Amino acid sequence: MKQLSDEEILASWKKNVSPWRAAIQNGEIASRVEVTNQAIVDAVIERSPSSVLDVGCGEGWLVRRLADSGIDALGIDAVSEFIECGTENDGRFRVLSHEDLSIDSVGEKFDVVVSNFSLLGKESVDHVFQQVPSLLNQAGAFIVQTIHPVAGCGEGKYEDGWRQGSWDGFSDEFCDPAPWYFRTVDSWKLLFEKNGFTLNHVREPLNPRSGSPASIVFTGTISA
Repeated sequence: MKQLSDEEILASWKKNVSPWRAAIQNGEIASRVEVTNQAIVDAVIERSPSSVLDVGCGEGWLVRRLADSGIDALGIDAVSEFIECGTENDGRFRVLSHEDLSIDSVGEKFDVVVSNFSLLGKESVDHVFQQVPSLLNQAGAFIVQTIHPVAGCGEGKYEDGWRQGSWDGFSDEFCDPAPWYFRTVDSWKLLFEKNGFTLNHVREPLNPRSGSPASIVFTGTISA
């Protein structure tokens, strides 16, 4: 069995760039098409930001969507092939890992920092939360959409810990699924709170077919 770690997450994504790009471009992920894409766009737009940093932007669809709304958006990702895809399709993108995120490495501040299903690790996610406050303008917000802990718990115990990944429901082109670090709802809330955020909203977008939460969306601002 492969070691479950932040490093294995990155290794998996580097192997699956092409099928992921195809899945996004062809609308193969039903929950994203039906629910979660619009959920994260709405959560960002309602803040009326002038500038947004997308941490773990992947192939860059959210950056382009926000740019179409007149928002200056920068996407960063550790996988250079994703960044190449982003720049091919217009938009501001830069190769930068979660672990290297800082005000020095980015060089600018934003009204909103957003992570859309891209906070999958343990230490790397802790680092992102520690760094985001320094990247936000006054009254800025950190918005995170992730797998809903209750709906996504499966048969495992409802407690923090590493889980094996899966490409169930995806094409046969995918291989070596990335592991992910499961966090309970309370653990996600604690991440915000211990890093100086006040949680303004916790939303649970519902899948219209199943009636179950398709995700959970946290919006936090820096506490006064």
